Amino acid sequence: MAEATDRIAQLEAEEAGLVLTGFDRRDAWELGSRLARIAVEQGLPVVVDIRTSTGILFHASLPGATADNDSWVEKKSRTALRFELSTALLTAQAERDDIPFLSPGWLDPAVYTLAGGAVPIRVAGVGVVAVATVSGLASDVDHQLVVDAVRELAGA
Repeated sequence: MAEATDRIAQLEAEEAGLVLTGFDRRDAWELGSRLARIAVEQGLPVVVDIRTSTGILFHASLPGATADNDSWVEKKSRTALRFELSTALLTAQAERDDIPFLSPGWLDPAVYTLAGGAVPIRVAGVGVVAVATVSGLASDVDHQLVVDAVRELAGA
């Protein structure tokens, strides 16, 4: 239980540190391109996606990725946008609190999922404006790729 609590605290602190001063379509292109470039350089078979609740801003399906990864991106993105939290944080909270998010009567598993890799894009004074998602690797690796790229964008 202490390990789960530590992980949740780490993820909450991480999200608090990922607040941008602004985010527009050019930033979405920069972030998505950065993620795609890293994936290509490392030979990672992933889908990279950045979207708002109303549309896709960036999408790339890299060598080795499959249509299944696109499905995971959609579900991860919907989950992060609905709760305005990363899917890694939601997964850790659900596991710690034994919350059956995806059981009957809760969230539809055909629409939502608890798997790391979707990170909300927050703008100071505005809130969540988009979500950046990676799918194709282990949940923690998907999550970390996005976090590192958002962190780089914030520092740019």
